[in-house]
Amino acid sequence: MGLNLEVGDKIMQEYEKMWNIVLNLSQDYDFGGSIPVRRTSQHFLTQTQTSSRACKHEIPKLGLIPLKSQFVEDYAGDILKDLPFLSSDDPVITSFNKRKEFDERIHWHSNRLLSDDYSIAKFRSDAESRDPKKQREKQKLYTFYQHFGESLLGRHSSLRIINQVTPPPPPKNTSQQKKIKSKKSNADKIIEENIKRKQEEIEKKEQDRWNSMSVSIENEIKENVNNGIKILEDFLSTCNSNSVKFLAEIVGMEACFMSWIDHCLNVEEKHKDMNIAVQLMKRIHIIHEKYSQLMEKKHWKKLAKCLKYLGFHNLSDSLCSQVKNSGTEDISKYSVQMGAARFQLSHMGHYLFREERSDPDPRVHHFIPDTWQRELLDVVDNNESAVIVAPTSSGKTYVSYYCMEKVLKTSDEALVVYVSPTKALVNQVVGTVYSLFNKTKPKGGAICGVFTRDYRHDVMNCQILVTVPQCLEILLLSPHLQKWVKRIRYVIFDEVHCLGGEIGAEIWEHLLVMIRCPFLALSATISNPEYLTEWLASVRRYWQNFETTTENSTSSKNTLKSSKNHKISKTEKLSYRVRLVLYKERYNDLEKYVCSLKDDDFVISHYHPCAALTVNHIEKYGMPLDLGFSPRESIQLYDAMVQIWPGWPRVQDFEPEEFSYFKDKVVITKTDAKKYEEQLKEEIINWIHLDKDKVNQLLNYLKPQTFDSAERQKKYKFANFVEKLKEIDKLPAIFFSFNIHEVENLAFHVFKNMKFKQNTYQSLDADKEIKKLRRALWKTRRSLDANINAYTKKKSRIKAEKIFLCFAEIKEIKRKFKKLTKVPAEYSYMNPNAVDHETLWKIFHRIRFERNRAKVKALALRGIGFHHSSMAYKERQAVEMLFRRGYIKVISATGTLALGINMPCKSVVFTEDSVFLDALNFRQMSGRAGRRGEDLVGSIFFYNIPLPKVQRLLKSNVPRLRGQFPLSISLILRLILLVTKADDKDDAKAKALSILQHSMMSFDKPKMKDMLKVYFIFSLQFLFREGYLDQECIPRGFSGLVIHLYYHEPSNFVLVSFLEKGLFHKLCQPMKQKGPKVFSEDVMKTLVLILAHLFGRRYLPSCAKKYKKIFSQSKVILDDLPKDFAIAIEEYNNKIENDFGSFLLLVSKLADMSKEYQLPLSEIDFSGEECRDSELVSHLMPGTENRSAVSPFACLSEIVDKDLFNIDMVNDIMLRTIEVYAENAPFLWLKKYDRDGSRRHLNAYALDFYKHGSMTALTKDNWLNWGEAFTLIKDFTLITQTIRISLGELCDDEQDDVVLAFGQLHEAYCKKLYKKE
Repeated sequence: MGLNLEVGDKIMQEYEKMWNIVLNLSQDYDFGGSIPVRRTSQHFLTQTQTSSRACKHEIPKLGLIPLKSQFVEDYAGDILKDLPFLSSDDPVITSFNKRKEFDERIHWHSNRLLSDDYSIAKFRSDAESRDPKKQREKQKLYTFYQHFGESLLGRHSSLRIINQVTPPPPPKNTSQQKKIKSKKSNADKIIEENIKRKQEEIEKKEQDRWNSMSVSIENEIKENVNNGIKILEDFLSTCNSNSVKFLAEIVGMEACFMSWIDHCLNVEEKHKDMNIAVQLMKRIHIIHEKYSQLMEKKHWKKLAKCLKYLGFHNLSDSLCSQVKNSGTEDISKYSVQMGAARFQLSHMGHYLFREERSDPDPRVHHFIPDTWQRELLDVVDNNESAVIVAPTSSGKTYVSYYCMEKVLKTSDEALVVYVSPTKALVNQVVGTVYSLFNKTKPKGGAICGVFTRDYRHDVMNCQILVTVPQCLEILLLSPHLQKWVKRIRYVIFDEVHCLGGEIGAEIWEHLLVMIRCPFLALSATISNPEYLTEWLASVRRYWQNFETTTENSTSSKNTLKSSKNHKISKTEKLSYRVRLVLYKERYNDLEKYVCSLKDDDFVISHYHPCAALTVNHIEKYGMPLDLGFSPRESIQLYDAMVQIWPGWPRVQDFEPEEFSYFKDKVVITKTDAKKYEEQLKEEIINWIHLDKDKVNQLLNYLKPQTFDSAERQKKYKFANFVEKLKEIDKLPAIFFSFNIHEVENLAFHVFKNMKFKQNTYQSLDADKEIKKLRRALWKTRRSLDANINAYTKKKSRIKAEKIFLCFAEIKEIKRKFKKLTKVPAEYSYMNPNAVDHETLWKIFHRIRFERNRAKVKALALRGIGFHHSSMAYKERQAVEMLFRRGYIKVISATGTLALGINMPCKSVVFTEDSVFLDALNFRQMSGRAGRRGEDLVGSIFFYNIPLPKVQRLLKSNVPRLRGQFPLSISLILRLILLVTKADDKDDAKAKALSILQHSMMSFDKPKMKDMLKVYFIFSLQFLFREGYLDQECIPRGFSGLVIHLYYHEPSNFVLVSFLEKGLFHKLCQPMKQKGPKVFSEDVMKTLVLILAHLFGRRYLPSCAKKYKKIFSQSKVILDDLPKDFAIAIEEYNNKIENDFGSFLLLVSKLADMSKEYQLPLSEIDFSGEECRDSELVSHLMPGTENRSAVSPFACLSEIVDKDLFNIDMVNDIMLRTIEVYAENAPFLWLKKYDRDGSRRHLNAYALDFYKHGSMTALTKDNWLNWGEAFTLIKDFTLITQTIRISLGELCDDEQDDVVLAFGQLHEAYCKKLYKKE
């Protein structure tokens, strides 16, 4: 009666086919026939008359505790009626022990009261200004920020001095303006005459300057085109007269023309230097487009002649309506031998005119903004919000500083908050603000403030606050800082695509939904900006409805006050509109190259973007959204299409000279080239419908020829590759690697190569002279010391003279030594003219106490640098400043330079493959290439990257923003605290509801919103049972401690469970001695061990145990917890498993079962009745257990609903459409295991540092780099301080053993951390 499990006919046929393929591939081996299998004529899944043995059980009855809170009712009231609650007289409720009510009045890491910090901020700043030392430190900081800002903006960026507040101008009546303009007063006439006279003086001055330079520039162009054009363009950039510029361009064109004629007469056709023709055509473009109104008949004739000599007869003839050409000589030898359109696309793509407006905007004084930039300015002027998606270096950040300037001008109290994802970006923005703005503030006031977790100044009394998301969330959720929050007029979110990150993404969501003021959200890499904008618009509608309701409720209270407030709201009326501003065009094209090694020489091959595509990819996904071509790549694609399909029917339509946007155009614009690119892409898709084989041939034809070489050989030759880039003028460049040690190795490899070359070619006499000078310097210094000692004992005129002579001799020796040791230009990448000696000394002086100061300085003096997270921030800033100023030309870096840091360069090189090199990081990093105003084209080099990886990077789109799970139990407790303790209850409640109701994850998903409501209810149940809330949802007990450690959930809850069980009091027994209580080292080490298990959870690599015996100072592998603490965690985890399992059972009703019966990738559907009632399914799923809350596919492994109460199985068996995972439960794993069953050990860095206090030992033994070690230990120190303060607030006894033990531990960590190694 057993089930027949034999294979059916269809599967057997596929099996035979696969076996034949194996035999064909292994012709040299005889495997014989296929392995026999059992066969059957039955279907694999067949319907049977017998009913399934699986039956459904009722969901276990859950006893929820009723909570009395209007806030809970407002958010989740619609689902409360469907949940099972206990009666009010249940013993579980009556046995609840009320704890001390908590109210947040203390800072997280200091004992100062929040109210005091807010009220005395001005006084404290004023007191510091009287202290000379503090004043000097402040001056040094401001001076540094000015230098830092200069490197970001350039030395000639003007400081905007804002002396007085000017209210926003009222709306103007255009009809009245017209009447006023029609009547000019005498004063207006005098002003116009003065302006006209001044303009004439400028014209004359510029004309005289040109007359004195024109001959020399013309001669220089004829001798050396590149140098001459550079001098000409330098003159044009400083000239303030259009008529003089026009004359200069005419002279430049004529000089280029004569240079081209001479060149063609003296050089063979195949050796012609097209750069001369390019410069000639560039002058023609400029004259034709910018100065056509100034041109006369003779000028048109000159243009026509130049075009005719270049071989562009059609363009020359198009100008014949104004001039007649009478030339009869043979001019074919001067032709570029191609059509005008092809020439412009192939050789002038980077010079093509872009659509730039010529009309200035009165709001911008330093440049003429594009149309999309003006839209951004309108957004700020109208107090609107905007999502801004534009490529790197496109100019989108300017609107942020325009917004700051507007707020500074219109108010002394209003506030702009700038949110950056990293502290490095925070420093960059602060430097820019200090360089741009200056405003006279009242005593104690400040323009700019900074707030990061480990650094804070002028937070409460500034007008521009630059911070990170976590810190702004702290301020917004603080119950007693609402008055400060209401000062915020704009919030600017930089790199808002961090919404899609794995860590911290939910915080960005919280900020975007909590703020009531307008915002600007900036990014260069968002693949679904429309979805993001739609979600944010729904949030703004929520706040609009709240404001309307609030105004209506308060309008009848006080007529006088309401009318006064109404006047204020009119001047600064908020708008709830959210605009999407999309700009897709990069100013500079990016061209890609792959590098390979052949015969000890590098072959750099251009990589056409289409080479990364496949027919299957185009059919399935279409053309990648950001796969762009440069104009010459469009021509290459057309030529390849003609080569592959000579009989292509539309060949003439795409011939450059016949293409509709190019035909007979003297000046082809960038927009025209983009039209050509788009139509070529459409034609490729048409080819796929006609003949896929031809498309395959086309894509293969475009692939570059590469040569295989060992990875080790490429690493060895890296310095030679940098030399190659220098030869082809592709520096400055950033070389990206994701390995910190490799980053430093690359920099020192280049450094050693330069030094070796210098030593090879340097004369031996120079080495001898250097040694001789060092010896002389040593002797002179000894003599100086001896003379000084003799002079101090017995003052003598002779000794004094000898001292002065020694000083003079030392100075002379140093001068000679400096001359001999000066690095020649050919052995360095440094640009000595980029930074003056004084600035260079200041930069190096600032890092004089840093760990890597010698490395950074030695490399910088050769024009080399490295940049990674392990460096001190001052060292990174020094490298950034020198690179931006052009002093350093070669820099190796990790992803620290990818996220928004302003480090533009000519080239970006990817030096090695890594799992971290994905589509997002690739676009962020490659966006550094191409400096606007300096580089015509940005270059991307794939140095040691496999070609399949290159293809994936180019054709894959950036991940879409979908939102993360928005809630955690700690966050819900913080929201409850905000609602119950806030000064403005309505505002606090609105903020909390905005977070709960408007997550991106649940946008337009009603079932997902219900799931989050159920999660909210279960979280409240947990908080109530654990004593953090009472039945009225008022925070009590250890709420403060849990909230202060919210970023370490679930360790914060486990810590409290230890405290409640008295485990810490049992451990922290002071030594028996007179005087203050002191705890033994054993107690301290055990305390650190426990805290390391909770707050220092960093796992070691699986191979760490193999090296256990070779560690010098550190234990490395963290010991297990003491037995009683481990038992407490087990009890805690059991409660969490039961609660979370019950939650999953309840929310399983919200799953989309139609999708649950589909395979995730192939989407094959198994929801039919023939599958549900088959004999096979009945055989695989015996028993009558409930299977309503687990995945149907997991049921095949005899999984039932009760398995959801095993946290280790949840992620594998849950219903995937619920989108809840084990990570959303506050469960603390005592032990974790790899897939192969081996245990993953925790790093003992916190305990090891407490024992030896050495960062160096941590970097050698504990698998950490220096930067990681310092950050981790610093965070651990802050945690001990947080626990100490919170326990001190909760405990009435100041001499409590646990409080004192944590105080002693914190002091010990501070001493060890901040000592000098």
